[in-house]
Amino acid sequence: MRFTRNLLLATAVLAIAAPVFAAQYPGHPATTPDITAADLSARDKAISDDAFQGRGPGTVNGEAAAQWIADELKRIGVAPANHGSYFQDVPAVNITLDASKSAFRFDTPKGAITPGFPDKTTYWTPQFASNEVKVDKSQLVFVGYGVVAPEYHWNDYAGVNVKGKTVVILINDPGGEDKKPDPKFFKGKAMTYYGRWTYKYEEAARQGAAAAIIVHETYPAAYGWQVVRNSNSGAKSWLAAADKDMSMVPIQGWITLDTAQDLFKRAGLNYETLKAAANKPGFKAVPMTGETLTVDAHSTIQHLNTRNVAGVIPGSAHPDDVLIYSAHWDHLGIKPDVAGPDKIYNGAVDNGMGVSSVLELAEKFKNEPAPKRSVGFLFWTMEEQGLLGSEYFAEHPLWPKDHIVGVINTDANGPQPVAHDMSLPGNGQSHLEDYLAKALKAQGRVVSPDPQPEKGGFFRSDHFSLAKQGIPAISPGGGEDLVVGGRVAGKKLDDDYTDHRYHQPSDEWKANWDLSGPLLDLKALYAMGVDLANSDAWPGWYDGSEFKAARDKAMAGKKQN
Repeated sequence: MRFTRNLLLATAVLAIAAPVFAAQYPGHPATTPDITAADLSARDKAISDDAFQGRGPGTVNGEAAAQWIADELKRIGVAPANHGSYFQDVPAVNITLDASKSAFRFDTPKGAITPGFPDKTTYWTPQFASNEVKVDKSQLVFVGYGVVAPEYHWNDYAGVNVKGKTVVILINDPGGEDKKPDPKFFKGKAMTYYGRWTYKYEEAARQGAAAAIIVHETYPAAYGWQVVRNSNSGAKSWLAAADKDMSMVPIQGWITLDTAQDLFKRAGLNYETLKAAANKPGFKAVPMTGETLTVDAHSTIQHLNTRNVAGVIPGSAHPDDVLIYSAHWDHLGIKPDVAGPDKIYNGAVDNGMGVSSVLELAEKFKNEPAPKRSVGFLFWTMEEQGLLGSEYFAEHPLWPKDHIVGVINTDANGPQPVAHDMSLPGNGQSHLEDYLAKALKAQGRVVSPDPQPEKGGFFRSDHFSLAKQGIPAISPGGGEDLVVGGRVAGKKLDDDYTDHRYHQPSDEWKANWDLSGPLLDLKALYAMGVDLANSDAWPGWYDGSEFKAARDKAMAGKKQN
C-alpha cells in the first residue's frame, strides 16, 4: 500500500546527512537504550536550555528546538514520518498587540474604567486582515457562562441579540462550583468543553458578538491571573485561515475579578448575585445598561513558519497501522515585560518533560524488535496558543484516521516520587484506559480518576484535537497517591508547581529532581504501547462518549475493543 511505501522511503532517508547545527545550541547527550532517569534528565536539560529562549513557535530559537528534536530522532535511528521529512509544516500567523498604541476602555454611568494591560486585562484580536481592529462603544451584556448546550436544555443566549455587542462571560460551566455538584448537571464537578475559554469565544462568534470578555477567577479557572497574563501578553498564534479569521470575535480578552466587580457595581448590578443566578436553569442574559466597551487594537502581523516534528518506527507486519506517542515541544518564549531579571520561559516541565519522555520511548522501541504495527512519535507546535499544531495534524493527518490505533499524549508530567497510581484527566472515555490499567496492574498500581475534574484537563492538552476527530486519545498524568505521604503529599507537589512554576520563568530544569515517579510511569506507557502495537485490537470509545459517533463512522467494518 501507499503508506507502506512511504515508511520504507522514510527508512531509507535516514542515511542523508543532517544539517550543521549552530554551536550555541545544546548538543545531544549520550543516552542508553533503556528508559532511565539519567537519560530523561539529560534530554530535559538540553531542550529547556536558555539557548532555545523558551521555544517560541516560528522564532529562530524556537524552531531550532524543533530541529534539535528531529536530529535527536535521527541520532537514535527513528525514521522521518512525512515522506522523508521529520517535519510537517503548520502555516500560522503571529499577532502581537502593541499595548503602547492600543486602547481598552469601559465607559460607565459613573465614569470610565481603563484596566491596565496586562495587570488588569489581557486582550487581543485573532483577525489578521488589518493591523488595526476597532470596537466603538459596544454595549455590554452579561451572558452568564456563555453556553448553548441543547443536550442540557441550556441556552445563555436565548432571547437576546448580541450582534455587535460585548458579552461578559463567566469561566467554567454551570454547576461546577456548587458545594455538592450534581453529576447529571453538566457532569457535575467535572468540566465539560462548555467550560473552556476556547469554547466561549467560539460561541460568542457564532452569536455575532463584537467582543467577548471572560471574568477570571482562580478557583474555576484552576490557575491564577499570572497564567492568564503570561499566556496572553505576547504574540498569539493562529492557524492561517483563508478568511483571515474574520469569522471570529474581533476582540477577545480577560479581566480580573476586581475589575469585573467594579464594572457591575457601576451599572447598578451585583456581580455575586448575578453569578449565582447564572448558575441556575432559566437564567436570562442581563444588559449592563449604560456601559460600553471601546477598543482600538494595534497589532503586528507576522506570517510564521512553524512545524510539527514526526518520526516513525515501521511495523513489521502492519506498517500502515500506527500507534502514536506525542508531546508538544513549544512554550511561551521570551517576555521582556515580565517582572524580574529572568525573561525566558524555559518550560522544563511544561513540556520539556513530555518531549524527553517521548524521546525516551522512541529510543526504547528502536532498540527492541520492531512491533507488528508502526509506532509514531509526534511533537506538536503551538500547544500553548490553543492546541494549534495538533489541530492542524488532526485536520491533515500523516496517516488515515482509520489507520491510527490511538494517541498517548504526555504533557507536563513533572518530577515526583513514586506513586501508587497514574491520574487520567477525562477518565471514563475510551478503551485506551483498559490498556493503561493493564500496564499499571503489572506494576501493582492503578488508574486514578481525574483528581481535579473541574480543571477540564481533558480539553487542555493536544490529545483533545485528535479526540474531536474520533481518534481514541488519552493524556495520563503523574500519580496523586504517593507511596510516601499519600494524596496529601501529592496535592502539595501539584499545588507548589501550579503556584510557583506553571507558565512562569521559574519552570527550569533542576539537577536534583526526583524522577522515580515519571520513570515508572514511562515504563507503564511503554508496556501499554507494546501491547497495542503487537495486537490486532482497535480501541474505541465507551458508550456515552461524545467522540464515539465519529470513530464508529470512520471504523465501519472494524471491530473495536
